[in-house]
Amino acid sequence: MDPTLLTVAEASRAIGEGRLSPVTLTEAYLDRIAALDGELHSYVTVLREAALDAAHGAARDIAAGRSRGALHGISIGLKDIYKTRGIRTTAGSPRYEHNVPDEDAETWVRLCDAGAILLGKHETHEFAIGGPDFGLPFPPARNPWNTAYYPGGSSSGSAVAVASGLCAAAMGSDTGGSIRGPAAYNGIVGLKPTYGRVSRRGVFPLSYTLDHCGPLTRTVEDCAILMQALAGYDPQDPASADTPVRDYRAALTGRLDGLRIGVIRHFHERDAVADFGADSAPNAAYVAAFEDACRRLEALGARLVDVSLSPLIDYLDANRLIMLAEAYALHEADFRERPQLFGHHMFARVGLGAFLSAADYVEALRQRRELAVEFARALADVDAAISANARRRRRASIRCRSGASSSGLPIRRPTI
Repeated sequence: MDPTLLTVAEASRAIGEGRLSPVTLTEAYLDRIAALDGELHSYVTVLREAALDAAHGAARDIAAGRSRGALHGISIGLKDIYKTRGIRTTAGSPRYEHNVPDEDAETWVRLCDAGAILLGKHETHEFAIGGPDFGLPFPPARNPWNTAYYPGGSSSGSAVAVASGLCAAAMGSDTGGSIRGPAAYNGIVGLKPTYGRVSRRGVFPLSYTLDHCGPLTRTVEDCAILMQALAGYDPQDPASADTPVRDYRAALTGRLDGLRIGVIRHFHERDAVADFGADSAPNAAYVAAFEDACRRLEALGARLVDVSLSPLIDYLDANRLIMLAEAYALHEADFRERPQLFGHHMFARVGLGAFLSAADYVEALRQRRELAVEFARALADVDAAISANARRRRRASIRCRSGASSSGLPIRRPTI
């Protein structure tokens, strides 16, 4: 079997049992990258020699009985906002096209300590917000299921690489859907961990109070394996939570008996209709797939109950206003002094933050708190909540107290 088609768990077992060498696995990924990524553009930088050296080292250690666990010898990639010492880290921007950090992101330190092998750095929207911009030095990643379509963002390259077998797993980031969206668009698993669960130190920020670092994998079990290495307190990250780390794989029993799951149907049935077909009618296949997933959860023993929340646009408004205000604060000096070093899309989106007032920002923070309390109350009687990955037919417009308006950029669907 092609080793690039194995999950992290499968490859780990094969390595542990001596049926697969980390060198063979790494070589297979590098060959597949060479064959396919010229069209997919999921990588900005490929570390062929360094990855092979690390694979040989892993093979020697494992053969000598010094295995570090489930990630030892497993080939992964990092979204190119994760700093890597001595390795170019661009943040997807001309501003950092030739940037070589002198430090590693804490997340990469933990994955490296667990034995993971870095294949390279993945394409990202500029500073994790710009959108697919064809004017940048780094071509936007293409959806591997149909290269004429958008793969979601901003963790575009990471999701594409995992979905197309160009790495076993990858690290993305999520501020307003940048892990979850690409996971859905590419048919893989993406996890936005609880705030403070995974360190953000050494990762280019977008929004200090909204940024999350998390894995993109092919299976839930693989996400659990990566989280076991990633989770934990980092005293140098002010947002890090000093709480115990669970055994994440222990809960993967195959059954959901006794679990109560809240279903938020109004998000995709009323607030942002799930999808549209050619006749602008709701896509019955999309809705049917969601209902089928609900039935599967019930078949595994879960009890499903409907949950109602505020309209989805209320959550979107709070997210966008906070994100734009904090992103503009991060980039204000460069925007004023070196605007030519940014791509058009990123500059246009983040520049809207200049028109927000302190009152806008404080009001958005207040609204976020109210929504968080509402959500916590809704979850008081259930163990988890699910919703469809809906997209809006029309672009949302955010009206600020200062009168500024923020609207999402249209998706450019390239053709080749």
